[in-house]
Amino acid sequence: MWRKYYNRPIGVFDSGLGGLTVVRELIRQLPQEHIVYYGDTARVPYGTKSKESIIRFSKENTAILLKRQVKIVVVACNTSSSYALTVLREQFSLPVVGVIDPGARKALSVTRNQRVGIIATSATVNSGAYVKAIGCYNRDIHVFSQACPLFVPLVEEGWMHKSIVSTIAREYLAPLRRLKIDTLVLGCTHYPLLKKVLQVVMGRNVVLVDSAKEVACEVRRILEEGRLLRPSSGKSRHEFLISDRPQEFSRIARNFLGHPINVVKI
Repeated sequence: MWRKYYNRPIGVFDSGLGGLTVVRELIRQLPQEHIVYYGDTARVPYGTKSKESIIRFSKENTAILLKRQVKIVVVACNTSSSYALTVLREQFSLPVVGVIDPGARKALSVTRNQRVGIIATSATVNSGAYVKAIGCYNRDIHVFSQACPLFVPLVEEGWMHKSIVSTIAREYLAPLRRLKIDTLVLGCTHYPLLKKVLQVVMGRNVVLVDSAKEVACEVRRILEEGRLLRPSSGKSRHEFLISDRPQEFSRIARNFLGHPINVVKI
């Protein structure tokens, strides 16, 4: 039923800015596709909110994207993916993709010693979402989680290349290094911007799983299977919507995407 909608955009929402790494990866893997991004910057962070509020916000965000006639919704927020994904899939009739399951599946496919580390915000770690997702596929995998709350503000300040990031990363990741993990899931959409530092700290024998990259792969697969890929001919367009703080969003978004963008406050 969805085949006639191939020319519609991909819809992406997040509680704020981190989902722009997913947008960047979607643009890289699917350059012909139109994209609409909505950042709920008025209510960020979601991690401090109740489950009921997170579900309500996520439904409202999806409704905003549907007004833009999207063909698929990407929930580029780990908190929303943890608590609201099932509800969104039940309530809305188009494909809905979260950020947790694709990363979990990739980790399972690359680990060699069955020891997987997860780094994420405190809210995502406390939800246990990645542990549950990996356990659903293989209960024999040992999963170790580490909250890294300072990574998000450092990325949003544009301090990815400062020495303080390396110092903090070594402190956060020391327990995971001692646990001899061979796979590390970047369980927050901000974290891919720190990939180079994290790889140096963990060592070249540890595989980093970029959730943003895996989500884009999942979107491609779903669109291919549904014959919903947009033809390569014609220029793609990208629309960025937010609920508040447009100037700050524009400044930080440039660090995520590598170029200026036009932002619309709704």
